[in-house]
Amino acid sequence: MDLRRWTHVVAVADRRSFVRAAEQVHLSQPALTRSIQAAEEELGLLLFDRTGSEVVPTPAGEFVVERARQLVFNSRCLERDVALYRNHGLGDTAFGVGPFPATTFLPELLSGLRAEFPGIHLRVEVSNWQLLLKRLREEDIEFFVADTTELPADPALNVRPVRREPGGFYVRAGHPLAKARSSTLQQVWEYGVLAIRLPSAIRNILARALGLASGEDLRLALECDDVKLLARVTLGCDSVLIAAHATVAAEVAAGQLKLLKVGELPKLQAHTGVVMLHGRTPSPMAQLIIGRLPATSP
Repeated sequence: MDLRRWTHVVAVADRRSFVRAAEQVHLSQPALTRSIQAAEEELGLLLFDRTGSEVVPTPAGEFVVERARQLVFNSRCLERDVALYRNHGLGDTAFGVGPFPATTFLPELLSGLRAEFPGIHLRVEVSNWQLLLKRLREEDIEFFVADTTELPADPALNVRPVRREPGGFYVRAGHPLAKARSSTLQQVWEYGVLAIRLPSAIRNILARALGLASGEDLRLALECDDVKLLARVTLGCDSVLIAAHATVAAEVAAGQLKLLKVGELPKLQAHTGVVMLHGRTPSPMAQLIIGRLPATSP
């Protein structure tokens, strides 16, 4: 069976719909249906259960799809590696970054790359790790740099730690809590707390410190993956910002934001890492970018 048909099988398994899968592989629905029927006939197996509202792989289908997915992935890797070998160049790349890297070390890194290699073309997607992982699995980006605290253990992923990002609570200069020697978390929360999407471990720490009942949701006043936007909002009101220290260093140095001392909370920190697909050779440009990331912190 040719590779294109294996691609059709994987698309139907992923989309759980002949209509959506046909759009993905740029075929008409009847043509895709015929392709799947031909695959089933050639293999002598029923690959999909078509009786429900969704098209679901049968047990035999799950067995075949898992291997077909690896076959399609390896084929794409080969095509890409051959193109890189043939071109003998750095090439272009697309990668993702989480909110913290996007405001700390990424701007300087990108400025340096643009100055050194003005002919390159880069695409950078800034988002939370959940969406970046989805983009990586879809092979829309080569790698991403983000908080890996909650990243699931997966043999299909390669993860390299970069550094820890300690953080704390910040308020604007002139805030009612700004001159206090220490504040309780309850006092802080009364002003409304702003943050990026927090890892479950940090949410649990805060929920316990606030005395929330088990299962009660920790409510943030504003949740957004743009750290600089959150900082600007904090400067214009009495809300309290949870942020990595490095992301608001400029505002602190300018005297605009003040770090609060809050009770006896455990250290709040994120763990930044580089995430790639296992078995995928990074392009020369991706290797260069990854090599210029900050050294792993202790």
